[in-house]
Amino acid sequence: MDASDLRPTARPSSERERSEHSEGSGGTPTLEFAEGVPYDRYVHASTLHSLQQTLSDDTGEMSFLMISQVMELYFGLTRYELREVQRLLREDDVWGTLLPLRRAALHIEALNAGWHGLRWMTPADFNRFRDLLGDASGFQSAMYRQLEFLLGLKTASLIRPFRRQPDVHAELAGALRSPSLWDDVIALLARQGHDIPADLLHRDFTEEHRSHPVVEAAWVEIYRDAGPDNHLRLLGEALTEVAEQFGDWRYQHLKSVQRAMGAKAGSGGSEGLGWLQRSMARVVFPELWSARTFM
Repeated sequence: MDASDLRPTARPSSERERSEHSEGSGGTPTLEFAEGVPYDRYVHASTLHSLQQTLSDDTGEMSFLMISQVMELYFGLTRYELREVQRLLREDDVWGTLLPLRRAALHIEALNAGWHGLRWMTPADFNRFRDLLGDASGFQSAMYRQLEFLLGLKTASLIRPFRRQPDVHAELAGALRSPSLWDDVIALLARQGHDIPADLLHRDFTEEHRSHPVVEAAWVEIYRDAGPDNHLRLLGEALTEVAEQFGDWRYQHLKSVQRAMGAKAGSGGSEGLGWLQRSMARVVFPELWSARTFM
């Protein structure tokens, strides 16, 4: 199916038309449509509900599969919001970034709730269908990797699994080479008059940003002004919420793995729990956290 076939379609209508229609029908909903149900044409619900194709008859696998799919959608939605934040940062519209950052934090909060739907899963429950997954692993999620790169957690080797998917690989390579959201924040601080070294602004963006005392000092200075017109401080708090929610997701992931499989090796070739524990040590927006020691 071509992507254009999934483009939502709907006939625009005005408030007046809706009111007239409701009055004419006596307030009852429309039950007949000439071109199919408009809701399905817009949301593609029938397509979404056709994608749950389990590998076993175990009823628990449906939960595992569907929650994984919902998480994929939230990864993409969060990335969409953070890309909008990047666009606004590059236009120096600090105030404008606050709403998409708030939405992104709420999306990640909803993403975190997905783990609750897997809290029933013991090792025995997982083992009933785990072998059928082969070497498939959430580690291989391209959209999650996109989100990590955007948040500044970059590792060049992690795009290698996608070499046989040229479009996916090219998009990931582009994300790896591009400034992260945090890089754009640091560039904004420089344009706002903070003394940011040139080597931070013109670095190799494929490398993960390392915490820098000058960036830390800039945030200490920003937070000294607690007034409502200090948009950079509001930006800092909005970014902190995103980082905190993302950290919660990583922790819930670790606990879910620990609950369902303990310290067994991961299906994607990693050591599983140990890999996730090391991943949690990488901090999103590091100077926003370290600066708080000096405020």
